Amino acid sequence: MTNYVINRRQLVCVASFLAFPGKEEALIEALGALIPDTRREVGCIRYELNQSRDEPGRITFIEKFVDVEAFDSHCAKDAIQHYFHQQMPELVESFKVETYHEIIV
Repeated sequence: MTNYVINRRQLVCVASFLAFPGKEEALIEALGALIPDTRREVGCIRYELNQSRDEPGRITFIEKFVDVEAFDSHCAKDAIQHYFHQQMPELVESFKVETYHEIIV
């Protein structure tokens, strides 16, 4: 049997966005603009943007923060709120944000 530990302190977020047809590049630019400031946030461990090989309009962030408080602080930032409330409705057909705890094996 494999031993494992669930890291319940850190928070991993997978945020996936499906662009409206023809809006893929604009979505990548909008999400990419969030990266520099987020990577400088206290508590940000990982913040990377990925494009699906199977569905190129699907753009996904893989994020890791030191704890829930750091993640909540990130979500409350003006730039994140602006993206979700101003930019996203024009660019995104559907989205899903899920949070996890890493399993260390």
